[in-house]
Amino acid sequence: MSERTSFIELSARQRARAMLDEGSFRELLGPFEHIVSPWLEPQGIVPQSDDGMVVAKGTLDGKPTVVVAIEGAFQGGSMGEVSGAKMAAALELAAEDHRRDIYTQAVLMLETGGVRLQEANLGLAAIADIHAAIVDLRRYTPVIGIVAGTVGCFGGMSIAAALCSRLIVTREARLGLNGPQVIEQEAGLEEYDSRDRPFIWRMTGGEVRYQAGFVDALVKDSLAEVRQTTVDFLRQGVPARLRTDDYRLYLSKLNEFDTRQQVEKEQTLALFSREDRS
Repeated sequence: MSERTSFIELSARQRARAMLDEGSFRELLGPFEHIVSPWLEPQGIVPQSDDGMVVAKGTLDGKPTVVVAIEGAFQGGSMGEVSGAKMAAALELAAEDHRRDIYTQAVLMLETGGVRLQEANLGLAAIADIHAAIVDLRRYTPVIGIVAGTVGCFGGMSIAAALCSRLIVTREARLGLNGPQVIEQEAGLEEYDSRDRPFIWRMTGGEVRYQAGFVDALVKDSLAEVRQTTVDFLRQGVPARLRTDDYRLYLSKLNEFDTRQQVEKEQTLALFSREDRS
């Protein structure tokens, strides 16, 4: 792929292959294993043979690496029993590698609307396993998260993104606990219009998330730039301080905000800024 290749336009499998050093890509539990969700077909939904989760091992920057990429084009990248177990197991095995003195880097490509409603309880349990696995693994190696587009990263998986050692986004990315349609459904159109795209990106877009200090790098939609930024963060090693270490700061900031008013970008940036963690 050329230096000008769009990262966003690649499929999950293409992203994983392109992230790893040339010729090192090896997929685990791929489509030919036919590990599908047992819960979709009874509800009239055509399952996918990898359940929308690509797990690959190889090298990145010459070092052993596991890459996990969610396919946003399948069920909106939603997490079910099988897909969630694949990601959690990959992270757990990477942590076990470290405990056996086998250094293994980790990169997560997060394009997901959160838990899959058709298998909600099982999906939620899997996401909890993913959270625990990230916290375990990030003690040994940076866990790099990437949110590029077009789905974004929402629900319980937005917490997974926040738990990553470093988080990379593009301007086109979106990151939030609840997706626009969910907020509109629960709070009403006057509170949140899911069709107002400029408003949505002002609130949850990659640029404002970077300005508020919730992510570590804002990059162009470029495979070369995403990959190089990932390599740079991995070379820096485990951060001395993680974003989640500052939870008391974030809670105090949230307590300052009057929730009776509609939040806007300017108010978000007034509450939070990158300087808060400097």
